[in-house]
Parts: sequence; structure tokens; C-alpha cells
Amino acid sequence: MSATTYQSSEYMKTEEFPFWIQRFHHDSTNIPPAHSHEFIELVFVVKGNARHIFEEQSYMIKTNDVFIINPGEVHTFNIDKGESLEIINCLFLPNLIQDSWLKELGVSQSMDYFYIHPFLDNNERFHHLLNLDVNTSSRFLHLLEGMMFEYNKENSCYSTLIRLQLVELLIILSRQYNERKSRSMQPLSKQDDVYILIQRICGYLTRNFDQKISIQTLCHLFNISPRHLNRLFKQETGQTIIEMVHNIRIEKAKQYLIETDEKVINVAIRVGYEDPAFFSRLFRRIVGCSPGKFKASSYTTSIKH
Repeated sequence: MSATTYQSSEYMKTEEFPFWIQRFHHDSTNIPPAHSHEFIELVFVVKGNARHIFEEQSYMIKTNDVFIINPGEVHTFNIDKGESLEIINCLFLPNLIQDSWLKELGVSQSMDYFYIHPFLDNNERFHHLLNLDVNTSSRFLHLLEGMMFEYNKENSCYSTLIRLQLVELLIILSRQYNERKSRSMQPLSKQDDVYILIQRICGYLTRNFDQKISIQTLCHLFNISPRHLNRLFKQETGQTIIEMVHNIRIEKAKQYLIETDEKVINVAIRVGYEDPAFFSRLFRRIVGCSPGKFKASSYTTSIKH
């Protein structure tokens, strides 16, 4: 599925407040093109039915369903003639809610946990949503409409109120998932626990690739010792955490080099490297050519096509 990639700058008003929310009505003649994006998209189905086309596969969605599309995942909808779909789209970047702020609120786990954990198991890809009961869906809709009101009015402290409402919404979503899973499934084995932990860490690295991430930070966020973390991560992924971060950053750099006109030095900074020379050496080692040559060859290829 060929797809457009949407950038956060197309939606978010400022880098300091990377958030956007809107209600949409779709039918068979008004369907968004297949697309991916660099932000997180939370979708709540207010009313209607459709088929969600997700990563070249599909499943049905209906009233009171809620699901999350993570960065890089390609999706769209397929709506039968005569049917309609009313949704609320909530877009945000992970840095919208800082971990230090959460701790002051008494939330002990990383925000990464609350929006990734209910949706991270690839074996449950088509359970990648929840259908909320009447009471929970009413509360969910109330929170979303509250965020829309604050976002559109921009009254004093509106960004703080939106952050608070989003935290509440995501915690409710995570709680709903965990409650349903505990009723319908056997307790997780130690192997499952390790898998989930590593997926959570990988998700955190992917979403914070441009930040300075230390082993100590990860240990604190995920309540694990440095020795245990390094051993499990290498065991499960075949890479060290540093190698994983470098690979994630270089993949993002390749995307920026292909899709933007930014200079190599700016791309280096954008993906988290303050030293352009180090970035170029690392890029050459992983990709096999310099960033400049990669950009030039990508441009030549696009011209030929």
C-alpha cells in the first residue's frame, strides 16, 4: 500500500505543545488516503461502521471502538456505500507529557506504558482495539470533547487542562485493556513478561530517539537493574541498547534525507547527534555510504521513476 507520510508540523501549532484533535465524518465518497505519520493517533469511533485497513490487512470497527495508530503504521478506512463513520482523531507526540510531571501527579510508570502497553502485542494485531461499554464510552467521549473545547478556545491554561485530560483518558484505556485481559486470559509467563518489557523499552527508544537516553534513565523508568536490562535486551533483540538507538536514529535520518531538503548537518542534529562528523561516520558504517551520497542517490532514483 503506497502511502503519504504526515509530519507533526502539518497539524501541531507549536513544538512546545505537540497536540491536535478534531471530529470527522466519513462515508464511501469521503475516505482518507492510505497514510502513515510521525505522531501517535488515537481514534475513537463515535458512531458508525467501517473496515480499518491496517498494514495491508483489515478488521471491522464500530461504535465505541477505540484504537491507537503508532508512528510509521500505514492505515485508512473502507466504508460501504450507504454506511458512515463518525470519529474523533487525537494526535500527539510522546513529549507532550513529561515523566517528571507524571510523577508529581502520582503516576509511577512512564507515559509510554499507558499508550503502548494495550496495543503492543503483534500476535493480537487484530485485537488492536477496545470496544468500550456504555459508561466508559460516555466518559471517554466527554474527555475528548473537553479536549476539543479547550483546543479550539485556547483559554488560559488550556494546554495544561488538555494534558490532564489526556493522561486520564490513556490511563482509563490501559486499565480497560488490563481488566479485560485478566478476565479472558491466563496469567503471563515469565517469558511473556520479558517480551512485554523489551517491547515497552523498544517503543520508548523509538519514540524518544532524538533525546539523550541513558541506561540509568531506562532502569529508573522500567524498574530494572542495569546488568539485568543489558542482558535481557541483548538476549531478546540481538543488539545492545546503544546499537538499537543508533539503528533507530539512522533509519529516521534516511527518511529525513529522502523526504526533506534539509542539509546533512541539520539531519544529524534532528536525530540526536550534536557531532555531524560522528553522525557521518556512523551512517557510513551502517548504511554503506555517506549521508550526502545516500541523499543524492535517492534523489536520482526518484527522478528516474
